Amino acid sequence: MTPERREAQWRRRISSRAGVAMALGLALVASDAVAGEQWGWLGVRIRDLSEQETEELTKRLGIREGYGVLIAQVMKDTPAEAAGMREGDVVVAIDGRPIVETRALQRLVGSAPAGREVALVVLRERERQELRVRVGQMPPDVVADRLTFEFGFFVRDTTEERPAPPLPDQRAPVVAGVAERSSAARAGLRAGDRILAVNDVEVETVEAFRRRTQDLFLRDALRLRVGREGESLTLTLAPVRPTIP
Repeated sequence: MTPERREAQWRRRISSRAGVAMALGLALVASDAVAGEQWGWLGVRIRDLSEQETEELTKRLGIREGYGVLIAQVMKDTPAEAAGMREGDVVVAIDGRPIVETRALQRLVGSAPAGREVALVVLRERERQELRVRVGQMPPDVVADRLTFEFGFFVRDTTEERPAPPLPDQRAPVVAGVAERSSAARAGLRAGDRILAVNDVEVETVEAFRRRTQDLFLRDALRLRVGREGESLTLTLAPVRPTIP
């Protein structure tokens, strides 16, 4: 098998794995920003490399870096697309600083003001390439997803499981995943919980949930009323106070 074919197979494999990863790298945002601020945004889905993938980076692609953050998806009409970023790129540095995990890349991009140009070094087709990307401002609906991510969970729409189009009041937000050792996990939130209210305000749809959460502050506790196995429970998620390096 030629090196080019091996590389193509490797890229297809890591891209397919990215599809099952939690969509927590959705937007690249500063972890301790608060609602209302202009958070830095590129418009990509990202994830960390597995140990096996880092070995393949070194052995199969003939490069010296064995670290980086995988670009799993580049969204349309975003700063990332405009800069020429591609699915399968591996980001290894930003403005001269090595990147070894998603959290670091999120914080550095998120702390950059909208309009600032940053230099990303990516691994692509056995070569290092520098891309100049102008940081954008995060859209409101993405802000909501990032806020819940920082608390350690994300939601899905129950309409995905219905064979026929549901009525508007049937579009209940359901917890699709909870990160280990997160504020959500410590509070007892579980995948499958139906979110009924956010800080005592009822939310009947995913859209209503996002409108409510995009105005929250990470430095404040988050109170959720959830439905679980026919019961209603109130859970309090502790504030999130990470720092930007």
